[in-house]
Amino acid sequence: MGSERRERMQALGARLRVLRTEAGLTGAVLAQRAGVGQPTVSKVETGRMVPSGEVLDRLLRALGLDELAAREVRELLHAVVAASDAGQSADTTPLVGTSVDGEVRSARLVRSFQCVVLPALLQTAEYARHVFASAPNSAPDAVGRAVAARVERQSVLYEPGRESVFVLTEAVLRTWPGTPALMLAQLDRLLAVESLSTVRLGVIPWRRPVPVLPRHGFTLCDQRAVVVETFDSERVSADPVELAAYEETFTRFEGAAIFGDEVRELLLRAMAQFRDLGDMLTR
Repeated sequence: MGSERRERMQALGARLRVLRTEAGLTGAVLAQRAGVGQPTVSKVETGRMVPSGEVLDRLLRALGLDELAAREVRELLHAVVAASDAGQSADTTPLVGTSVDGEVRSARLVRSFQCVVLPALLQTAEYARHVFASAPNSAPDAVGRAVAARVERQSVLYEPGRESVFVLTEAVLRTWPGTPALMLAQLDRLLAVESLSTVRLGVIPWRRPVPVLPRHGFTLCDQRAVVVETFDSERVSADPVELAAYEETFTRFEGAAIFGDEVRELLLRAMAQFRDLGDMLTR
């Protein structure tokens, strides 16, 4: 990270901290009012995270700022972005998958459908490493940072007041990078996450026809945005017509999926098959 960008992030965070203190709010109260996680407030204020425009607007509304003060803070964010753009080169292209992480940070309801790759919030570190390493122009140090950030952001799964709904095709469980051992660890994580009260995990098994032929994965963030994922890029849309279409599509996929005990049984069967595959490959 360039020194200029770091300084501007710290300036933005310091200004927000002063405004929060002047408003007589704790970080926890501000986070609750803004509808974001408390770690998000802490990281922004300490200059460790750049908030999205949506997150910043939530914080500004929760602080009850007048237009002049709000404009000042937005200009500080624009300065951070400008410093980022100025320092960006061809070998520092943002890795595919980082837009999803950024959008879900501020959402209270996340609904994700995937037909090939596991949702970002469910990936183990090693699985995520393969995802980022496969991106065009990926560099080892950038991959390491992206993996660390992704794993850290998965803490939102455990925050009260949030809900995450994931629907996968069974093909996601059968499309594996690395080794069978990697997938055993990944499936074990899915079992653990499925038991959380804040998470619903559904799978469309191969024995059921899909209601719509899936062409790509997508993630709905509240009812305000959808992140559409393609092979080598991501696109965030807040267009009402497009949002409504993806809402309807997700509902149809969700209706075709199995949940609860059936999903756990499917995951256990897949784990047994990966164990057998691992044994066969090592003979």
